Amino acid sequence: MDLQSSLTSSIEKYVPQFNKVYSESLYSDIKLINTLIAYISRKKGKHIRPNLCILSACLCGVPNDNTFHAAALIEMIHVATLIHDDVVDEAEIRRGWPSINRIWKNKLSILIGDYMFSKALANMIRIKDFDALEILSHTAERLSQGEIRQIEKAIKKNMSEETYYKMVSDKTASLFSASCRLGALTVTEDEYKRNALASFGEKFGLVFQIKDDLLDITGNVEGLGKPAGFDLKKNMLTLPLIYLFDNVNTFEAKRIRRQLKNHVKKTELNKINLLIKQHGGIDYAEKQIERLSAEATKDLDNFPESVYKKSLLSALDFNYHRSR
Repeated sequence: MDLQSSLTSSIEKYVPQFNKVYSESLYSDIKLINTLIAYISRKKGKHIRPNLCILSACLCGVPNDNTFHAAALIEMIHVATLIHDDVVDEAEIRRGWPSINRIWKNKLSILIGDYMFSKALANMIRIKDFDALEILSHTAERLSQGEIRQIEKAIKKNMSEETYYKMVSDKTASLFSASCRLGALTVTEDEYKRNALASFGEKFGLVFQIKDDLLDITGNVEGLGKPAGFDLKKNMLTLPLIYLFDNVNTFEAKRIRRQLKNHVKKTELNKINLLIKQHGGIDYAEKQIERLSAEATKDLDNFPESVYKKSLLSALDFNYHRSR
């Protein structure tokens, strides 16, 4: 079983409904849009966020049409941000395939991302809930702030651990949190349940990002869908790298920052990764994953035992131990 299977094992009967809403929502009478959407859908992701949305609804009640529109809009926002990220990062590979910007260039990449955002808004209108609109607007704000903060700090090559958590909470964890909160919102008015699931999603997202940081050091293109070391090469500050900066002398830290500014080569990248390992950066990041996973588990303590709760906890565990 993998992360995707752990999420879908208890909600398989709902997956076709989600897929139907998602595909119908994105359809256009413009052929080029459908061509781009078909290419994007050719290599499907794990659908982690929409599955979290549906599972959260199941944990609090019975999924309905609003649940599937919420799940669809979450996936649309996620995919749109990935497309825009690839433009910003000048990435050429996404999920093991040439990125949209590599084939159709930046202009169409930005426009198809915008199209997906517009369709996400259309699905939000279908839900007809002001609280849902507030969640979406706040999440969109956090996503953009997180990305801008990352670019700002990448230029300076300097970031505290506190700032790192603020950045990844916004750019990554916010959408996981919104997934869970929206799922709960579609079936219950219980604010405690909504908040508990939103908190679970936030920590799930933090674990997901820190694990990605580790896989950037230890993974490969087959598993990651992008080259290992991609984040370091693009001057993205990861938790293991921040830990390294905090645990070497000032001269060494400046030397590493200088290397990163000068478009680090593979041999230099390997040396930096070795330093991260030698100074305990990987062990430290793994401990943070363990801590956050334990906190996320506690968020579900007051929910009764069910196959849906078991699926969420299993997904959290696989998120912790995944290799891709």
